[in-house]
Order: sequence, then structure tokens, then C-alpha cells
Amino acid sequence: MDRRILLASLSGSAAALAAPRFALAQSASPSTGRAGPGNRITDVPGLMVGQADDPRVRTGVTVILPDGRATCAVDVRGGGPGTRETDALNSWNLVHSIDAVVLSGGSVYGLASADGVAAWLGARKRGYGLSTQAGVPVSPIVPAAILYDLANGGDKNWGTNPPYRDLGFKAVDAASRDFKLGTVGAGFGAEAGKLKGGIGSASFVTNDGITVGAIVATNSLGSVVVPGSKNFWAGAFEIGDEFGGLGASANRVVADDWGLAKANPAARANTTIACIATDVDLDIDQMKRVTMMAQDGFSRAIRPIHSPFDGDVVFGLSTAKQKIKGPADFVVARIGALAADVLSRAVARGVHEATLPPGMKGQTWKNL
Repeated sequence: MDRRILLASLSGSAAALAAPRFALAQSASPSTGRAGPGNRITDVPGLMVGQADDPRVRTGVTVILPDGRATCAVDVRGGGPGTRETDALNSWNLVHSIDAVVLSGGSVYGLASADGVAAWLGARKRGYGLSTQAGVPVSPIVPAAILYDLANGGDKNWGTNPPYRDLGFKAVDAASRDFKLGTVGAGFGAEAGKLKGGIGSASFVTNDGITVGAIVATNSLGSVVVPGSKNFWAGAFEIGDEFGGLGASANRVVADDWGLAKANPAARANTTIACIATDVDLDIDQMKRVTMMAQDGFSRAIRPIHSPFDGDVVFGLSTAKQKIKGPADFVVARIGALAADVLSRAVARGVHEATLPPGMKGQTWKNL
């Protein structure tokens, strides 16, 4: 056989072998979707959220509570993170699932909020257990991340009794499918650049039934709006008028113009912490990839991000309510891309809804 004919034949065979998988991947991708009915992370089946705050201290706690144990991964990119139980989420370690996730104000003091959540769960015998021996309590797995809100003017003279354990207990005890956005929970004392930050959440449901949600407490060094405008950096991903309806900005931005970023950042004085979730049954490694992709939603919503002064952390949950349909790697890529978009929308929604607590000085997006 002529060498050119042989090469052409082999090339055609390779293309034919590759075509079915590519076609399957294409057919698995829906053309459109929609925000979930509540446009919150709790649109993901199997999740509730509880929040508690202390207006006098100007701080609070947000708890993401799955109905049962859930696969969880984490991605940490900020230069000044404050976390609990994140090492336990590595795939080479024993525990791949969690009982709750905590987002808290209070910097290092706020990590104690997970103690209150663990106590609440343990009293209900919810947790990881190696022993079935009577009288041996289970160990609730409660990873947590904190943001810095110690300099927002609230009364932090708590002596040896910071409020966070109690706030954690109250937050998880109040968990429900519906919850407020803006100045509440972990976002109560948050500041997004020079604007009031807050708790934001969003969701998306694809035409083939995948649900992805996000919740975030935005307390960033960077700005969430384009310099010289009220347009959110996340404007291109807005659904309807969920955060003002302005859409994407047409402004051109100078490379070193950070707009309404904080003028004089201090170490550990910022941080954006979040949790994304899906109802698709993903294992720990697949969930890790989705969570890494989701963190890019911060880059679409905040500028700059992941600085030495931020402690940016994203947790990722799977409630495993439905099996993967189609090529697994392609589904993971889809969910990761969706999670990044949803997280960027959640950042904007939290700042859009934020108000100033009594006595707190500053500027909100709505009076910009």
C-alpha cells in the first residue's frame, strides 16, 4: 500500500475512535439553564444554612449544614488564611466527608465558632466514629475559615469569653433552607474594599438537572466594582437584575488602578471565605478539582484577589443526590466552570444587599 494512503487511513481511524467520546461530551452540555428557585446555595438538595450575629460586637457566624455527611474539599489561595480541619480534607487522609462547614468573623477568635457547632452535632450523635462502644462519642468534622473584622468599631472587649462558640451554636441551631443576604452572619462586620461587604449566595440549575450553589462572606482587600462605575466586576455573569441589573461595564481599566480597594491594607485585615456545593455525587479528588476551579470566581468578582493580605478560602461540598451522567471528567469540568460563575455572582449579591449596622461608618454599594 502507498505510504500516503496508509497514513491517511490510520489518521481517519484515529479520528473515528476519538469522535464518539467528543460527540458524547458535546451532547451532555445543555445550551441554557437558570438560577434556582431561591437563588441560594440551599437550592442544592440536602443543604441548610444557619446564621447568627452580634450587632454590639459587629461580627457573626454562618454555618452550612448538610442533611447527612458530605464529601468536602478545600482550596486555600490567600496569603493570610485562618482555618480549622482543612488538613483532614486531603484525599490521602482518613476522613473525606464533613458534618458542617463554618464561615466566621473574628479572626483567630472566630475559629472557636466551630466548637459550638461540633457540640451541637455531637449532642445529636452526628459525626465520624471509629468505635461503636457504648459511651464513646462520635467526632463531628467541622472545617472552618475566618475573616478579619476586629477593626470595624464594634465592642471587642470580651476578655476571656469571646462570643464565637455561642454564635456558632446559635447559627447551626437556626439552620433552614431560607436565609438572609447582606449584613448578616459572617458578613455582618465585613468590608469589601471600601464598600460594606456581606453574605452573598447564588445558584444555577442546568437544563439536564445539575444544581450548583455558592455562599460567600466578602471582606476583601480588593474592589468588587469597576473603577469609575457602580458596575460589579461580576456583571457579565448577572442573571436578571439580581445585583442591580447594570451588567458588564464598558470601562477600560488602567493596570495599576484598583479603584475602591482598601487604601492601606494590613496583614490579616481582609479575606473572602466561601463554600460551593453541587448535588452530583463526586469523590474527594473530583470535588477538589471543582473547588480549585470555583476559586476563579473570586478573580471574576474582586480585584485584586489572593494578595498577601487576604486569607481566601473556598470549601466544596457534594450532597451526592444524583449520580454522574456522562463522561466523568467532562462533568467535573462543567461543574467547576459553573461553580466559578455562581461564586462570582454570590460575591456581587452580598455586597449589593449589604447595609451599614447601627453606628458603623462607611459606604454601601446602594449609596455609591
